Amino acid sequence: MMRALLPFALLLAACTAEQQNDLARDAAKTAVRPVLADRLPGVPVDPAVDCVIDNATAGELLSLAGDAVTGPTANTVEITSDILARPETLTCLATQGLPPLLSGL
Repeated sequence: MMRALLPFALLLAACTAEQQNDLARDAAKTAVRPVLADRLPGVPVDPAVDCVIDNATAGELLSLAGDAVTGPTANTVEITSDILARPETLTCLATQGLPPLLSGL
């Protein structure tokens, strides 16, 4: 796994702090999307992904970004589940994830 993270780490080192954050967030979204599609059937995935990413810690984002290199793992599911259980994430899902779902009814 460390070998898979090396190219990502080298890429991040060559970027500004803002670019690093954007790359990590985008990569983390790639890892989280299939987990949420599986765990939250029927919920619009993109707003739910944004809720998870917005409520992740910096360490969680980096770990999830690394999982994007190898594909979702048990680590991805565990971190995503932890973030989903946070009150802030649940509030985000209720305000950002459910309105698109309800508008489609």
